[in-house]
Amino acid sequence: MKKQSLKLAAVALLGVLTLAGCSGGKDIATMKGGKISEDELYSELKKSPESSQVLTGMIVNKVTDAAYGDKVDQKAIDKEFDKVQEQNGGKKAFEDLLKQNNLDIKTYKENIKSTLAFKEMLKSHLKITDADLKETWSTFHPSVDAQIMAFDKKEDAEKALKDVNDGKDFTAVAKEVSLDEASKKDGGKVTFDSTMVTKPEGILVPEQVKQEAYKLEDDKVSGIVESQNMQTGADSFYIVKMVKNQKKGNDYKKYEKDLKKITEETKMADPAFTQEVLGKELEKANVKITDDQFKKILDPYLPKKEEKEDKKSDKKDDKKSEKKEETTESTK
Repeated sequence: MKKQSLKLAAVALLGVLTLAGCSGGKDIATMKGGKISEDELYSELKKSPESSQVLTGMIVNKVTDAAYGDKVDQKAIDKEFDKVQEQNGGKKAFEDLLKQNNLDIKTYKENIKSTLAFKEMLKSHLKITDADLKETWSTFHPSVDAQIMAFDKKEDAEKALKDVNDGKDFTAVAKEVSLDEASKKDGGKVTFDSTMVTKPEGILVPEQVKQEAYKLEDDKVSGIVESQNMQTGADSFYIVKMVKNQKKGNDYKKYEKDLKKITEETKMADPAFTQEVLGKELEKANVKITDDQFKKILDPYLPKKEEKEDKKSDKKDDKKSEKKEETTESTK
């Protein structure tokens, strides 16, 4: 909830800057001996460290909406909105949260559209090669069904493992003593692969646990697997039982669809790739900033001048080389 609130607050600040920037200087507060205009508020807001970040976001949104907004389906926007609304306690609770951040449903859905348009922009620059798929294949493992128990004390894990090894039902032990609240009610049942996706959603299975699980035959139980809690950083101790393993074999073509999806998601989450795409799109959009305070806010994204010069120089050298070869050929 806290993370979502911060995101909403950033959208709210963006809205205030937008309104203040095109206000025409109307008064927003009056008092004895003075008044505060929207222009004055805007001047103060510009001093905020977040103002450059907000303006950059506004520019990126405008560029992506103009170039890729028509690729975003309204059903996709509504689906994402419903998902966020459910995560924040349902319709009434989410509407209250929006009001707390000076937002409404229409504004928030516009923000969702911009986010989805941004993803479409990234997708348009994706080029997945066989080499990329093979690299993903090296760490890929197909989906498996398993059961897990989690503990914060090794002695508790040791006791649970002894009970299972002595013949007690794994499901019953998991329901009784596992600390993984998301899975314990169903006896620790979980489906996972080498991505972050799990069934049911929201269960965090450490990589060490996954690797131990992949080694197990069906119905076999691991020893105690030590890991770090991915949320708190504290030591955690797991026991895993394999229900249905799926060996990946040697033919990556069988999983090509899954590999492509994983590769795409990995590239789209790569900050270097995002920065490269943003640079190309901002340059293509020919963005001009007239306010001196914000003149350089896009510099981190745009290609450096020396890089452009190097490319121009390379092209000139290539042309000179081609002409030289043509001349050489003609004199033979």
